[in-house]
Amino acid sequence: MSAINDFLYNVLVGINGVIGNYGVSIILFTILIRMICMPFDYRSRKGMRKMSAIQPKLNELQRKYGNDKQKFQQKQAELMRKEGYNPLSGCLPLLLTWPLMIAMFSAMRAIANEQLAMQAFRYLAGEEQIVTAAERFLWVKNIWMTDSFFTPVVPTAQALNQLTADVWQKAYNLLSEGQLQAVAQNIALVSETALDFGADAYKASVQSIITALGQVPAYVAAVEPVKGWEGLNFFLFSVTLYKQFNGMLLLPILAGVSQVLQYKFNPAMQDQNQTAANGQAQGMGNFMKYFFPILSVFWCLTSNAAFAVYWVASTVIMWVQSVVITKYLEKKDQEKAQAVAGEGSVK
Repeated sequence: MSAINDFLYNVLVGINGVIGNYGVSIILFTILIRMICMPFDYRSRKGMRKMSAIQPKLNELQRKYGNDKQKFQQKQAELMRKEGYNPLSGCLPLLLTWPLMIAMFSAMRAIANEQLAMQAFRYLAGEEQIVTAAERFLWVKNIWMTDSFFTPVVPTAQALNQLTADVWQKAYNLLSEGQLQAVAQNIALVSETALDFGADAYKASVQSIITALGQVPAYVAAVEPVKGWEGLNFFLFSVTLYKQFNGMLLLPILAGVSQVLQYKFNPAMQDQNQTAANGQAQGMGNFMKYFFPILSVFWCLTSNAAFAVYWVASTVIMWVQSVVITKYLEKKDQEKAQAVAGEGSVK
């Protein structure tokens, strides 16, 4: 898996090297991943359509043999063989794409963490442009932070404390000689020990970095909250409104809206609802129809804007793919039906 992670990491970094903006790069990266997954999506959709077609026959078997479980299972297996349907054909192709999706998430997370560490070092190096043009996207000032009024434009102490030793070490190794000297000078003001990102010492080094950042006026201004709006209880969350907030909550909202529209207009979702064999399954489908958009909003509110860009782009692309695949399968079914009708007329 590590090799796949590294490959996808280099792909995304390479795309950004050409495009020069991580927001646009993530969208192109998502399109590339969805294209790779499209053959699996096609097989899954084909399996679901097959299941939807034989569902009335399964319902009839359920009605006739529902009281005899063994007989029902026997007749069900016979029907599956007759129709040439594999029960795994609907879900197995999608499961095969999960390793790729996990590797993609890992690659995006690795880049996001490294960029946050680099931004901290840029402050300590005394640079003026902390968040580069590559890290801005539309209304979002820093794509590696959450698109929200309640998130500052730069990483907080909490965010920096969550970064692992290898992330800090990799970012540190990317610093130029001049940056290293400036960082060392700022660290020397708050600690007598040089930065060490070894397994035993990195936590103390991170604390030194956070303490040193507290002495940098530009950083202090970037994480300054609006007076009277610190630590407000909002439903299940405690939030703070920042003077230099990172976004306007549009990506989390778009994530929820795109999920609602996907459930409403996605042919795959409609087939799944038609395939539901009983009221309990239909009830679960209705529950997910409302729960998943809410969950999408929550994920994007608790993740960086880069993830939200991916999530919205992926939802839209999957919907477009589903429409295209459905149209293609409908055309194939019509051609098959016409061919069968033609054979019958000849006879």
